[in-house]
Amino acid sequence: MAEIKNQKIPIYAVLGTVIFKLLFLPTHYIQEDAFITWRVAQNLLDYGVIGFNGTTKISASTTHLYVFLSYIFNLIFGKENFIEPLLIFNSILFTIGSLFLSHLLLKNVWHKAIFIFLTGVLPPAIKISILGMEYGLLFFLEMALLYYGFHKGKKWTLVILPILILFTRIDTVIFLGVVFIIDILWNKKVRWLYILGGILGIASVLAFNELYFGELVNNTIIAKKIAYDNHFTFQQNMEYFAQNFGNFWGMLKLPGDFNPLTVFLLIFELVCFIYLIRQKDQRNYFLWIIFVFGWAKQLIFLSQRSLFDWYYWVPQILLFVPVLIFVLEQKVKKYLWISLFIIFYIIPMLIFQTIHSIATGNGEWNYRREIGLFLHQYEKDKNQWIFLEPAGYIPYFSGLKTIDEVGLVDKDVQHEILKDKPNFWINTVKNRKPKYLLTYDDLYQKKDAEYFRAHYKLVKEFRIKDHLKSDYPIIEKIYILKPSGSDYNLYQRIN
Repeated sequence: MAEIKNQKIPIYAVLGTVIFKLLFLPTHYIQEDAFITWRVAQNLLDYGVIGFNGTTKISASTTHLYVFLSYIFNLIFGKENFIEPLLIFNSILFTIGSLFLSHLLLKNVWHKAIFIFLTGVLPPAIKISILGMEYGLLFFLEMALLYYGFHKGKKWTLVILPILILFTRIDTVIFLGVVFIIDILWNKKVRWLYILGGILGIASVLAFNELYFGELVNNTIIAKKIAYDNHFTFQQNMEYFAQNFGNFWGMLKLPGDFNPLTVFLLIFELVCFIYLIRQKDQRNYFLWIIFVFGWAKQLIFLSQRSLFDWYYWVPQILLFVPVLIFVLEQKVKKYLWISLFIIFYIIPMLIFQTIHSIATGNGEWNYRREIGLFLHQYEKDKNQWIFLEPAGYIPYFSGLKTIDEVGLVDKDVQHEILKDKPNFWINTVKNRKPKYLLTYDDLYQKKDAEYFRAHYKLVKEFRIKDHLKSDYPIIEKIYILKPSGSDYNLYQRIN
């Protein structure tokens, strides 16, 4: 009976970790792109079409499976009430994923419990849990594949889970590929069911894209490639990599190109990993998988100049796992090791993430959402168009049809970029004649100022400095310390 109770300790850790992270929900720190996915889900609910602007089909969200999950939550809880339940569900999924990972790497139930909690309060884990993106679902599926497919030997998971993983994000071919290679090298045999799962996953995603959207690859991938494509030399690529390595490899961003904390963390992660694999334990199989994947994912995305934070959340966590294991399994002065680790790393990182969440949540929820709500009241005809960037909060809360500057939610922008990239913005305005323009610039001071004076009037100026106040002095100081957001000018077409 005592042994059964002990086996439940990691489950209690899962519950405790999820409850602890509920404290971050009031910050309203939700990622811009989450609202793109949620609008796609609601478009499916309203029009029966996976799209962003009514009946037009477009894969405006990178993730198909999370769109359907969001659709289900909208259906159950309603458009006004689904966000908090979905965020909590994301947190539960991620934390169960960390439970699976603890079973793969640790034996002591108390070590597992501490591992689950410490993993769950790392900055990228908090972001995965509360920012509304698909990575809680993805982490759950990936860890479930390792645990049930490669540890427990459940053959059905080798076929089904790769399909679900690829429907969550197509770039997970990196994870699946790393698992495949290390599994062959380690076990000296081929798992044909896993190969079948991978083939079916890739084929089904590509077939779905082609048959439904008329494109093999998600529109979001194509749009970003067109909008952000720069033809760099090898030397320029290396310099670009060096400039951004520090702030994407580690968990803490600092001003400037060089981040000593990231370099220190990388070295410590490597040392801990080498120390652990020298022990010749069966778990080394999984340590190799998560560590090689972490390195591969980050190197690939950094080298491709993909500088969105969320691409790096899962690798950041997995690369840090050897550090957690190293600290937890110290036999001499183990309580001192854990205490120092919590005091000098976990707590400072938790404080940093709390400040970041409060400040960014203000800039996103209290500022950008307000712009969307203003437009929702100002323009009653939801068939009118707005041209802006980005396409998350403001289109979601305004309800207006949207053209974004990258082309994530409207393909015509991509055509304008391909035809004349330096002038695509003004060409889009002249050709599409959107009723509203929301821009960072003063259009009356730009090169085409005469055109804008003739056709658009300034409706309202939105300034982040007007949103740095709070009833709580400490919160207000955080807002002022780290103002988050950009100033906008809203213009309306007059003829």
